[in-house]
Amino acid sequence: MTTAEHRPGARIARTWVGQEPLSLSAHEALVAQAADGHAGAVVGFSGNVRDHDAGREVLALEYRSHPTAQQRLAEVVAEVVAGRAGVRAVAASHRVALLRIGEAALVVAVAADHRAEAFGVCQILVDEIKRQIPVWKRQHFADGSAEWVAGA
Repeated sequence: MTTAEHRPGARIARTWVGQEPLSLSAHEALVAQAADGHAGAVVGFSGNVRDHDAGREVLALEYRSHPTAQQRLAEVVAEVVAGRAGVRAVAASHRVALLRIGEAALVVAVAADHRAEAFGVCQILVDEIKRQIPVWKRQHFADGSAEWVAGA
């Protein structure tokens, strides 16, 4: 085995909070490139706006963030991947804007030596981002009402 196969720590290819549309394939390409041929698996997650919630028709979601959201995202990603063997690269982005049905709000990609590490870290990242990043969403319903939801 080469030294590169044993290198500690994952490269953080991207952490971003902003208004531009997100692309899962772009995030997967970023981590694959950052892994520099050492990853046997690339796993991606795209959290998309769906057309319903609790039996109500949803038209759109409006995401807003605290000014510290970008920095907090970078910290959370670094904390999650610190010391995780086999994880080569990660990328995570959260969109804050008015999103329509089908648009991506959260995108995470992980490159790792094996699929188990990639899937596991991807799930932990999604859970921790949703739990710790100061982002809120307002659901806009077909009946004209809207409500804020915690834990966006």
